[in-house]
Amino acid sequence: MPLSRPAKNPGAPRAAPPHGSGAPGHRPGRARRTARAALLLATLTTLTATASPAPAAPAPTDRAASLEGVWRTDGYGTLVAVEGRRLRTYETTAVSCLPGSLVGTRTGAPGPHGRSVFTVPDGAPLTVAPASAGRARMSSPDAVGHRTLRRVAALPDRCRRPAARDPRAVFDVYWQTFAENYPFFRAKKIDWPAVRARYRPRITATTGDDELFAVLREMIEPLYDAHTRVVAGPDQWFAGKRPGTVLPTPAFTARTDAAIAANLGPGVTQHTWARGRIAYADLPDRVGYLRVTQFAQYTDDGSYAADAAELDRALDAVFTRSRTRGPKALRGLVVDLRINGGGHDPLGLRIASRLTRHPYLAYAKRARNDAHDPGKFTTPEPVRVRPHHGPVFTGPVAVLTGRLTISAGETFTQSLMGRSPAPVRIGENTQGVYSDILERALPNGWQFGLPNEEFLTAGGHTFDGPGIPPAIRTPVFADEDIDARRDPALTRARALLSGRATATG
Repeated sequence: MPLSRPAKNPGAPRAAPPHGSGAPGHRPGRARRTARAALLLATLTTLTATASPAPAAPAPTDRAASLEGVWRTDGYGTLVAVEGRRLRTYETTAVSCLPGSLVGTRTGAPGPHGRSVFTVPDGAPLTVAPASAGRARMSSPDAVGHRTLRRVAALPDRCRRPAARDPRAVFDVYWQTFAENYPFFRAKKIDWPAVRARYRPRITATTGDDELFAVLREMIEPLYDAHTRVVAGPDQWFAGKRPGTVLPTPAFTARTDAAIAANLGPGVTQHTWARGRIAYADLPDRVGYLRVTQFAQYTDDGSYAADAAELDRALDAVFTRSRTRGPKALRGLVVDLRINGGGHDPLGLRIASRLTRHPYLAYAKRARNDAHDPGKFTTPEPVRVRPHHGPVFTGPVAVLTGRLTISAGETFTQSLMGRSPAPVRIGENTQGVYSDILERALPNGWQFGLPNEEFLTAGGHTFDGPGIPPAIRTPVFADEDIDARRDPALTRARALLSGRATATG
């Protein structure tokens, strides 16, 4: 949820440049609202105040005051303090408590059963609803699922003390945050305690910023994870990526656009919305072509609500009654995600809702929930695709993917796997990063991010690491193909949907 991704906070220092911008960083960040927010969609903005200790738990009948006090999230290492109309967060580990990345102000009086909505600067509103005297739920429209809050007596003492800022303290907070939240050490064959033993002796009270940054980078580089990053400033940052991934430059994007246009055919017009991030064309043989290059930053407004409205406007124009029913209806639809830098997961679900008449499971989401055991998670929360109330396309779909299908581009791909009929995936494996970015600050003011969630299939499988594989493997934007204006994946999809080829032929 935006409680962890930076695509929503325009100008927030927590986000690195987005994938697709020619620089390695982004979701990073599950937000999150400028060019830096493309892949990250974060939940929380910079916070500096502290909270008072929680009052005694309210009586069950005192519903209006039932959110007052301090709450700990299941997973995420976050404390949420509510005092009057104010909500604020703290980022915690076993060795630290730092002011968090969210501050909210309640709008109006609490609603039924104490449900409260908090406005967040440069972000989507946050809803907190009591479930009992000791439990509540927190959610935001720009992320799927919710977070469970459990009441605690008060803020730990360390939350009210200034944090040590020397390089050793910075190292310790960084290492400990990964130790308590990163789920994939075993899968990536990384011995994290051994990483500490190797690098901690290099850090002293007088270690300079350049050396400290180099160490923090070296620690996470072997993870090859596009949702890990460390940001010391606008010109000093690092974000991971899977080996072999070359991030697109403007020149590369221009070349791929030309190759795609050549393979759509002469006389084909691409209609665009969302500042060019969504495109659609009607192709011969009644095949539609829908390209989505990002799930964020659709408008100058920068808000999630504006993005959702612009997406709906585009989808209303694409999925008309004549294209979805009757003698002129589409025979098939190509969905092109081969360059997609991610963004807000719920926007992908909005597209999926236009491709079904029946609800189905998109995926289940869970977060690491034990500081000592990377194998323990919160209870998986099912996330469903629900049909749009209007024209929907239920015919054959081909989805084009590649290693630049990243983050929300991947959760959208995964959300289509339960559709009937199932789409045919053509191209190459996606990047392999699904979690919201858990955005964190360091005591010296630097920022970093890491994933702490899994998005599971109905069978409990996750695609983190290798990514979602295609059913039909074809090259994606190889240099020789681009130079010759060839597009094997698009050509194969068109032949398949128009009946000129089969999935195996």
